[in-house]
Amino acid sequence: MTLDATHDAHRQSWVETANAPDTDFPLQNLPFGRFSDATQATPRIGVAIGDQVLDLTRLADALPPSEAATAQVGFQVCATGDLSELCALPPAAVTALRGWLSNALWDGSPDADLWRTRLSPFFVPQAEATLHRPLDFKNYTDFYASVFHATNVGAMFRPENPLLPNYKYVPIGYHGRASSVVASGTPIGRPQGQLRPNPEAPPVFGPSRLLDYELEVGIIVGQGNRLGEPIPVARADEHIFGLCLLNDWSARDIQAWEYQPLGPFLSKSFATSVSPWIVTRDALAPFRCAAFARPEGDPAPLEYLFDAADQSGGGFEVTLEVELTTAVMREAGFPPAQLSQSRLSSLYWTPAQMLAHHTSNGCNLQPGDLLGSGTVSGPTKEARGCLLELTWRGAEPLTLPSGETRRFLEDGDEVTFRGFCHRAGFRRIGFGECRGRIVASR
Repeated sequence: MTLDATHDAHRQSWVETANAPDTDFPLQNLPFGRFSDATQATPRIGVAIGDQVLDLTRLADALPPSEAATAQVGFQVCATGDLSELCALPPAAVTALRGWLSNALWDGSPDADLWRTRLSPFFVPQAEATLHRPLDFKNYTDFYASVFHATNVGAMFRPENPLLPNYKYVPIGYHGRASSVVASGTPIGRPQGQLRPNPEAPPVFGPSRLLDYELEVGIIVGQGNRLGEPIPVARADEHIFGLCLLNDWSARDIQAWEYQPLGPFLSKSFATSVSPWIVTRDALAPFRCAAFARPEGDPAPLEYLFDAADQSGGGFEVTLEVELTTAVMREAGFPPAQLSQSRLSSLYWTPAQMLAHHTSNGCNLQPGDLLGSGTVSGPTKEARGCLLELTWRGAEPLTLPSGETRRFLEDGDEVTFRGFCHRAGFRRIGFGECRGRIVASR
């Protein structure tokens, strides 16, 4: 990925709120998503800038082709309102659309006053918009790419040998349920299922008692591949449209009973929350980093998973945070309690390796497909990405500012994920939030 004028930290926008130092959505970000408002219930494509949404679907209908010549292909797709069609475009077309938007919203443009006048009718305050899932996902695959998470979970069940023999050779994953991927803010009903709280007795059916979150990042597939044609790891990065936040809600007690021999099923399929904004691969260019440094003695990736460029710059330096508020905390006016902070760069496998492995058997990925990173945990307790790890399977409960304790989630608990990138010499950019509140089982 090359840097260009859109990454210039000194660029400011005539949208004043985009210049605030703590905004997630400065001019250097420009993430894509879908929204609706009081004027139209049908979701439209928008881009976040400061505290506003620029309505690209309506703008595309109103903008003469001569005024968007460099981004005409992108605007034609935005007119459809289908973000998966934007994902399907060649990366250069997405880069051109983002570049056009950056120039039009830049206060240093020679035509800044003209663009302020032309674009102002197409802004909607985010506070007045309903933010939807960015895509109507057709396929969802969840990986298990954090070696720290895998080691912690393995140690709870196999202390003598936490990692299974295949872990350091193959990116482990499973096919999830796309129909239950929901937008941030959607209430999460406590799932019911088979539980076996007493290992000496038969299972029972009822609401999960060990409900958990999993801090993940969603990888949005750009251009896909034909059935039977794998994507080489050296080209896999080009097939990534962008990243979002993802909460893979997990019912640990249902999971413990059902996962053998075929893995997760009903313990995961009841809901997966995603943030509304997709931060593009272009916007993330200043925050690329080397792949995770494998400890001495670990096997090198097999040839189909190894690429020198991916090893030197295939990671993403994203800071991820988890906050929790309980019903008691909200009633008493307590601020959210931060439970953990971890980094996406700590994943054992890069997104390109995950994508290349997914297609290595000829599986065809489609534009807009969702890949989950798996729980993003780090080497310290403060960097553990789920309650299963933070409370060590419930044996070490957390104490909250209200005096309450938590082993797992209770009804009324609200979990919020945040993510951001920062590096000296560049503007901080963020992902917004991914939020969900637990409600009683139906």
